[in-house]
Amino acid sequence: MSLDAPSPARIPRLSYFFPAHNEEANLEGLVAEALETLPALADAFEIIAVDDGSRDGTPALADALAAAHPGVVRVVHHPTNLGYGSALRSGFGAARFDLVAFTDGDRQFKVADIGRLTERLAASDAPDVVVGYRIKRADPLVRTLYARAYRLANRIFFGLKVTDVDCACKLFRRDALEGLRVESGGAFFSAEMIVKLRAAGRTVVEVGVPHYPRTAGSATGARPQVVLRAVRDFWLLRLRMWADRSRAMRRGEPMVRPQK
Repeated sequence: MSLDAPSPARIPRLSYFFPAHNEEANLEGLVAEALETLPALADAFEIIAVDDGSRDGTPALADALAAAHPGVVRVVHHPTNLGYGSALRSGFGAARFDLVAFTDGDRQFKVADIGRLTERLAASDAPDVVVGYRIKRADPLVRTLYARAYRLANRIFFGLKVTDVDCACKLFRRDALEGLRVESGGAFFSAEMIVKLRAAGRTVVEVGVPHYPRTAGSATGARPQVVLRAVRDFWLLRLRMWADRSRAMRRGEPMVRPQK
């Protein structure tokens, strides 16, 4: 675990997943990190890589890692690039255990810092969701500026008082996701999910987590098409919730599948 982090609260079972789009340079290291770290956090765990239509060696490498660690490492493939939100949706849909956590596939978060989230989840108020916020963001200036404007817009138009809604280090109780539907398949996915969780009466709390510079691969979150898609999805949800809140809550795909 990172320095100054609290001792993690050990949990029975954890599904950990990460989206990966052209993350060949990060994939093997991230899976190795998870395999080394997660036994300290959970009695049983699974690692799910969601290949979002990668065009590099990510799909083949992910399959090789799953074959090397059967029953522990699994892979979900998208035949084409569907977007960040769609990758997260696939990860949630594939998760089998009672607690579900994710980080991104770019290794800008340490798997060990999920322990900060499990510690908070075990607190006496027993929250449904623990979302991280980046203590010090290790991103280019343009992404930081986008994030500040986005946070302000979410606060003004949705009343969403979350420090860092897009921080890719989050932990969920699976039963809190049951019945929840999210429509966005792009970068607005996380915000829509938190907006709908709070509207459904779920408790969402925050914990600070370290953020590390990307050392391999390239970021895509600031591309104009990604930003424009997020802006579109933002306004579609806002307008639909103004028009008919209950109907807007029912739009989208289910977050989790019924457990057998």
